[in-house]
Amino acid sequence: MGRRTASIALLSLLGLCLWSGQVAAQSPPDGQLTIAFDASIAPTFLDPAETPGIGTPFVFLYALHDALIKPLPGDDMASCLAESWKESPDGLVYEFKLREGLKFHNGDPFTAEDVKFSFLRYRGASAKLLHDRVKSVDILDPHRIRFVLHTPWPDFLVFYATPATGAAWIVPKKYIEKVGEDGFRRQPVGLGPYRFARMNPGVELVLEANEQYWRKKPSIKRVVIKGVPDRTTRMAMLKTGEADIGYLMVGLEAATIKADPKLRLAKVIPPATWWMEYPEQWNPKSPWSDRRVRLAATLAVDKQGLNDAERLGFSRLTGSIIPGVMDFALRIEPYPYDPAQAKRLLAEAGYPNGFDAGELTPLPPFTTMGEAVANYLATVGIRTRLRSMERATYMEAWRSKKLGGVLVTVSAAPGSTAVRLETFVITGAPYASGGYPDIDEIFQQQAQERDRKKREALLHRIQRLMYDRVMFGPIFDPATLHGVGPRVEEPAIGLNAQLYFAAPYEDMRLKKP
Repeated sequence: MGRRTASIALLSLLGLCLWSGQVAAQSPPDGQLTIAFDASIAPTFLDPAETPGIGTPFVFLYALHDALIKPLPGDDMASCLAESWKESPDGLVYEFKLREGLKFHNGDPFTAEDVKFSFLRYRGASAKLLHDRVKSVDILDPHRIRFVLHTPWPDFLVFYATPATGAAWIVPKKYIEKVGEDGFRRQPVGLGPYRFARMNPGVELVLEANEQYWRKKPSIKRVVIKGVPDRTTRMAMLKTGEADIGYLMVGLEAATIKADPKLRLAKVIPPATWWMEYPEQWNPKSPWSDRRVRLAATLAVDKQGLNDAERLGFSRLTGSIIPGVMDFALRIEPYPYDPAQAKRLLAEAGYPNGFDAGELTPLPPFTTMGEAVANYLATVGIRTRLRSMERATYMEAWRSKKLGGVLVTVSAAPGSTAVRLETFVITGAPYASGGYPDIDEIFQQQAQERDRKKREALLHRIQRLMYDRVMFGPIFDPATLHGVGPRVEEPAIGLNAQLYFAAPYEDMRLKKP
């Protein structure tokens, strides 16, 4: 064979390979991936307007919906439905240029009308703050929209355009006006990589690939998410192949998965924190109103022991409810494990024999975490009764200030220190049962401060006051552990450290048969 003939043959072979690669890349979605989710699936998890300030709903929103800006691999604020955005020099105006040519799952075109409608419809965490601070939402043309603020607000994008809230996750205006709120709950329509197929509330959600998704066509045809609150059942499903991913495998189940050569234990430390919440501390007649009692409870819990038992030692201990990776977070060492000192503090506070603290309610379905904390508290005389709830019911009861006693809780919602304070700390916050006037005042100061160093000093001061007053009982920034089955090539867990779950869905891949 001559050199010229060989070159032509080589070029033909390379062309065939490139063509084959393109065909493979364009091949239709195939197969089914099943996720065993760690709680019952509430219809509200599928509606961006209902996001309650925790990470749970975004497990579903990342599949069904899309946002102007959201965390993607390598970028915590990636351009999505908004191609670009700009802030005016005075900090009062934010203008977004929207991606053109996109359509909702039902065929309706995506326009600025949907962005404005979704913002005004939003009623989840921080809704009042957003609506109060935004003076107007102006549609400049079908693909340009402008938000005008009353006063400069350095955290506008953090509150609006990240999963700290669901306000920038877009729903179809015309469709909702046509079918109504109940119709949207029954058949949600979005812009995400997967479209709604059917749902058995609480039990199962079936999603079908959206081959027109702007970022990347999903490679998996069908994703089934099953609500499985029992951890041992999730592990059994993983072992038998009934599930391909089992969420939140802690303790014995996590260790079992780690030891199984057929399974993988995927882990990520997202911007999350577990802590003990004392909602009765604002009641002067409650033992919890005494700082010594709150400190005793904090000293009573062996945080490293919990870390070893629940998260195989991978979590980071902390003295704050603000995740250490968040902007403006103050790294604070936890109070030590000292049950003897806890007993002395209780005696000083007038409870030498301890007291009945009522119910201890862990975030569902983390029963073993709640049991462990209850046992630690009992050793120093703080007696509680474990209470179990569904997650959506728990979140609503917490937000409605209907939970007393002790909460063992967590938030994995991305954002910043200011977002966490606005959600859990200041007076009137969605999940705060009370507050301190001086902390509220400092918070208002930082919200107007555009100098980063000065703002950081104010936010650090608040976090130090929270620690000194023992407003909470921080435990750890958790390592989130998931089980991955042998059929999965890419589970998309940890592609962005802001997210504790598998995302983005269009990046998930099954192994070739």
